[in-house]
Amino acid sequence: MQQQQQQRRMFTAALLALVFILAAVSTTEAGKKEKPEKKAKKSDCGEWQWSVCVPTSGDCGLGTREGTRTGAECKQTTKTQKCKIPCNWKKQFGAECKYQFQAWGECDLNTALKTRTGNLKRALHNADCQKTVTISKPCGKLTKPKPQGKLHFLKAA
Repeated sequence: MQQQQQQRRMFTAALLALVFILAAVSTTEAGKKEKPEKKAKKSDCGEWQWSVCVPTSGDCGLGTREGTRTGAECKQTTKTQKCKIPCNWKKQFGAECKYQFQAWGECDLNTALKTRTGNLKRALHNADCQKTVTISKPCGKLTKPKPQGKLHFLKAA
């Protein structure tokens, strides 16, 4: 009998503890102030326009791209972002195909790419390789000529 009373007391104590915890949690939740929703700030800033990713070194891997946007009230109109060019050209030609590549050609301003050709040097494991391949990559930073202001000359009398 004494054991039953002790179990009832423990059960009652546990039940009271649970009620106390639930009350504390609901009081804490009720005390939190709801934050007013931020109003969407209308801005005349345009969308970011991003250049192609240019590798930091080599033909692929980590690199950067530049973004620009327009607008009179924009705090920031240019920024640089990290990017990555996958080194997957081996998947295109086969990792068993080894090529000797020429130097990169000039940048094609229409596509913003430059290309180079590779001649088959060695085919490993009897791989079926193309005799010549052509690859391309982004040219990098293209510098636009800055507009020249009008120059006014004064004639000497």
